[in-house]
Amino acid sequence: MADIVEDNPLRFSTYIWGGTCIGFSDIFVFWKYYFRNLLIVYNFMNHYIYCLESQSEGSPSQKSVVLSSLENLATQYGITNVYATFDSIESFEGSISTLLYEDRFFKDYGIIYLVLEGRDNQLQIDNYYYSLEEIAEFFEGKLTDKILHFANSMSLDLEEETFQYFLDVTGAKAISGYVSRVPVVSTSLDNLYFSLLDSEDSITEVVEELHEEAYVLCKTLGFRVYYGGL
Repeated sequence: MADIVEDNPLRFSTYIWGGTCIGFSDIFVFWKYYFRNLLIVYNFMNHYIYCLESQSEGSPSQKSVVLSSLENLATQYGITNVYATFDSIESFEGSISTLLYEDRFFKDYGIIYLVLEGRDNQLQIDNYYYSLEEIAEFFEGKLTDKILHFANSMSLDLEEETFQYFLDVTGAKAISGYVSRVPVVSTSLDNLYFSLLDSEDSITEVVEELHEEAYVLCKTLGFRVYYGGL
């Protein structure tokens, strides 16, 4: 049976694997390098976040708000993250294929972070809408022990049948996101959530502390976690 974590964090507990900074406390070292549209912000932690953001073809080359937020995540919390973009279903499929079959760090990613438009639990890619069930096919059997998190650019408010199907097909530990796309982008709350996942031992503790530290924002954006019971 699956549970939904909303405002009551005491419905279940589970272990969240998180990395620690080897030999460092408040100081860490990170490097940046670009390869095509891929940015890796690297330090000595063993818990990675992989972010894939939708960008319209021919959109202005100004720096992404999400990319800036991920850089802050690395400097503020010391969490390794990888950033990539796509502008069509073909490039989305290509990015996912590279992630699953060519990225040698894939086993270390604890969180897959998707930033794209969407409505009614459907992802908008290249002016078409794809259901969560269709997206599950891309990740079939590949997300064991990983969390799939959506920024609030897509509204996420799932029925049990839908999220349980996704968890069963992909093997994901949980799906998380937000009901509301307004009034603000979710990047600051995303970063706090990621930092708690990296430091806490259970999802119960993560949700409790997230609400303690940012209750108003959690309520305003409608933070949700969908989790399959052990």
